[in-house]
Amino acid sequence: MQVMKILMNPETPFGDKKRLSKQMAKQFSPEAVEKSYVLLCFFKADSNSSKPSFTTVLPPPNVTGALHIGHALTAAIQDTMIRWRRMSGYNTLWVPGMDHAGIATQVVVEKKLMRTRNLTRHDIGRENFISEVSLSMI
Repeated sequence: MQVMKILMNPETPFGDKKRLSKQMAKQFSPEAVEKSYVLLCFFKADSNSSKPSFTTVLPPPNVTGALHIGHALTAAIQDTMIRWRRMSGYNTLWVPGMDHAGIATQVVVEKKLMRTRNLTRHDIGRENFISEVSLSMI
């Protein structure tokens, strides 16, 4: 397993161009992708920097789990924008955001409440329902 991991994600020194293996991974490895984003410091900025700042929010997938080409397009455009600004001398920050599909989230949580506890959002009240929604996004 360790040999295969090295083939799929060879170590790349910080600041170097990503090293690509000769053998493409047979399945997606989120650790490899996320590692490069963390190493490039997309998710933190220097608060003491005198450089102009550029910030954008990265929306996560919807709680419904139904992804489409629009999600991929948004992520690709934001990735391009944040990299371009960074190369142009900006102090950049790509902020992971919260679920942006409120109605879809509400429907999913309401169905779960009914399925698991035979309750509606009206039965548990506003504050408890908001807590349920927050827990569903963890």
